[in-house]
Amino acid sequence: MPKVLIVGAGLVGSLLASFMARRGFEVEVFEKRRDPRLYGMEEGRSINLALSHRGLRALERLGLQDAVYPLMIPMRGRMIHDTAGQTLLLPYSTKPDEYINSISRLDLNVALVNHAEAYPNVKIQFQAACVGVAPEIPAIEVETDGQRRWVEGDLLFAADGAGSVIRRTLKATGLLQEEVDFLDYGYKELTLPAGKGGAFLIEKHALHIWPRETFMLIALPNLDATFTCTLFLPKEGVAHSFEALNTPAKVQDFFDAYFPDASRMMPALTEEYFRNPVGILGTVRCYPWAYRGKVLLIGDAAHAIVPFYGQGMNAAFEDCLRLEECFDVYGKDWQKVFELYQTKRKKDTDAIADLATDNFYEMRDRVNDEDFQRMRKLEYLLEQRYPDYFSKYALVTFHPEVPYSLAKQRGELQNQILLDICRRQPDIEKIDLETVYRKIKEAIETLPVSS
Repeated sequence: MPKVLIVGAGLVGSLLASFMARRGFEVEVFEKRRDPRLYGMEEGRSINLALSHRGLRALERLGLQDAVYPLMIPMRGRMIHDTAGQTLLLPYSTKPDEYINSISRLDLNVALVNHAEAYPNVKIQFQAACVGVAPEIPAIEVETDGQRRWVEGDLLFAADGAGSVIRRTLKATGLLQEEVDFLDYGYKELTLPAGKGGAFLIEKHALHIWPRETFMLIALPNLDATFTCTLFLPKEGVAHSFEALNTPAKVQDFFDAYFPDASRMMPALTEEYFRNPVGILGTVRCYPWAYRGKVLLIGDAAHAIVPFYGQGMNAAFEDCLRLEECFDVYGKDWQKVFELYQTKRKKDTDAIADLATDNFYEMRDRVNDEDFQRMRKLEYLLEQRYPDYFSKYALVTFHPEVPYSLAKQRGELQNQILLDICRRQPDIEKIDLETVYRKIKEAIETLPVSS
């Protein structure tokens, strides 16, 4: 049987291994890190995941729902915390089945690795780093226990993340163009512990946000009633930055002033703050993703994005579905498979990259804005009354049948119309929903048809 090499046994690499094994390939996966089932996840680097409909559809295609669903906690909206400790819940949708799910990266990765290894034609090697690439063959040089060897295959997939060794090699040899944009922000993970008797100290079924204009804190629930918190701050150059918060007293004062309700529930705040590293936030765009019919970049290796739409993993899982559709069209003509895949997929991954960056500023700056809050309330009313009205967030998150590029185009047009209405009429009760609905429908009809 044809042999597939996959570099990376993270989320997309382990999922792709199952997809390829199911198609009858012999699959070898090489991962530089230790086996997460034995050693867990690197502390301070996980960023809890928000699993939604696009990602779930890929998991369900492989029958993984029974393994994954018990690991999830539904989050039905954003819970906004102000500096006085007051909260406001902004639901994601009016529909009972439209919500996102908090899930541990470690738990999900373990489930995917176990599922892949259950195939007799899959072999996963941990602590096996890819240190060289020969795309013409294709082959990779693998280092294990200080020893190096070359491994050849028929197809090579780069699922080795934003810092992909394979992408760097293709770039160095002039086989692709790359653009990397870093935010001048970093992130640091913290923990809000469980209460007495394993109780959740804040609302379990929400994504919590403390937006503060130039920085923010978010929190996602875990199965053990803790919350994984992520602080997003400028890296340097301003008073409220990771560079400036360099003593325990400064950190404690900062949290007491800007996140007082959270601060009171985080007894190990300063210890954890200085123990965990500052992560970087960036967007990777490159093209082409494929080299002949031999090498293909997938997931973050091809299109890493910032985490602010909760779609990085979902987009990578959707990659596997889109790739499978291309295999269904062209079968063993791998060059045509890869060409079709990258041609159809690129515009959608560019769209979600833009949406993710835009959503950072929305979460940080605009969720406290009165016009924005009125717009969300107006959208909520439209969704309640009209079954075929979907917000931009709903189109991206809950409607995988709508490509990211079309969801972006349609959602931005809707938001522009609704914000304009809310700025002109601050009293939502005086807004005629039927007039608004018809105006949006007419505007959408003018959009070009997505191919």
